[in-house]
Amino acid sequence: MSKKENNQHAGSADTEEKEYSILNLGPTHPATHGIFQNVLKMDGEIIHEAVPTLGYIHRAFEKLAERRPYAQITPITDRLNYCSSPINNMGWHMTVEKLIKAEIPKRAEYMRVIIMELSRIADHIICNTIIGQDTGATTGFLYLFQWREHIYDIFESICGARLTTNICRIGGFDREWSKDTWDKINAFVKDFPAALEEFNGLLERNKIFMDRTINCGPISAKMALEYSFTGPNLRAAGVDYDVRVASPYSSYQDFEFTIPVGTSGDTYDRFTVRQEEMRQSLHIIRQAIKNLPNGPVHADIPDFFLPPKQEVYNNMEALIYHFKIVMGETDIPRGEVYHCVEGGNGELGFYLISDGGRTPFRLHFRRPCFIYYQAYPEMIKGAMLSDAIITMSSMNVIAGELDA
Repeated sequence: MSKKENNQHAGSADTEEKEYSILNLGPTHPATHGIFQNVLKMDGEIIHEAVPTLGYIHRAFEKLAERRPYAQITPITDRLNYCSSPINNMGWHMTVEKLIKAEIPKRAEYMRVIIMELSRIADHIICNTIIGQDTGATTGFLYLFQWREHIYDIFESICGARLTTNICRIGGFDREWSKDTWDKINAFVKDFPAALEEFNGLLERNKIFMDRTINCGPISAKMALEYSFTGPNLRAAGVDYDVRVASPYSSYQDFEFTIPVGTSGDTYDRFTVRQEEMRQSLHIIRQAIKNLPNGPVHADIPDFFLPPKQEVYNNMEALIYHFKIVMGETDIPRGEVYHCVEGGNGELGFYLISDGGRTPFRLHFRRPCFIYYQAYPEMIKGAMLSDAIITMSSMNVIAGELDA
């Protein structure tokens, strides 16, 4: 072959397109931990491009809410991030309370804080143990999950439900907690720290775990802010934004706690931030128990809060209020409000427009998962397939909140 022919042959090889394979990650892949799909364009084990598909379990929650009385929207919020549903419940109730200008007793606010921080711990237990599971560390997953069950035991003693709790009411709690509930809370706060540190010892300085998670799925603070990240995923990138501090609600301004932040925004930082957040949640719960005020557990709002059952049986006015509330015949003031809480995954917001009717004119949920999942294709581009699985786990994508 002549030199000229050799050069032509080499040139054609250079311009020849590289062959890629297409891989479906989901919608029913066991490692996605939810019903969503990513179509991956692969160069061997390396991800060249990713295209996400949403909506597999879309249930039109916002449209459903336009036809439901305000109290009956609470079970819908349960099914957003069902790993920490009490936070969703209370975020919705605070939104309505903001609209009707209800004054919540201090005791009820402190009790809400206890429940919300227990929910945060349950949420982070799920996320961090699954990160361990997806890197091959099954022991920590099986060990720490039993403490999630102890939290659900507390929820069950308060409201009778464990996962989708419907735990609170507009205005506060329907009754004082039992001695059994307080005993379970105190026992958890006393015993869980040792288990958490034991789990931490299994993974945090484990060389295999560190090699698998450091520089895996990193995101810069600038990019995280451009994508509107909030919660642990933003704090892992080095931004100390926390709704509980930036816009305090439910008396969070009364509590001292530290906002943990990372530096590189990778899977390891997301893991360590959530670990420290569980310690801080325990610190907040201890303060709430120690400084728990006396007083009623719900606001004085008879138009929204069911009267005691004994009064319903013996008092006509109480019976009328009970009927109106249960049948959704309570009129709501006109108005437009936005309220947000620090959910397990970040800023969970409720944008509510009322036209004065018995149901919302418009309700929009700001769902953290829906927002930060948009960055997922960019975070895994150029990574290996195995790293994409761990990155998804560390972002804690919850399908119920993603699709709503």
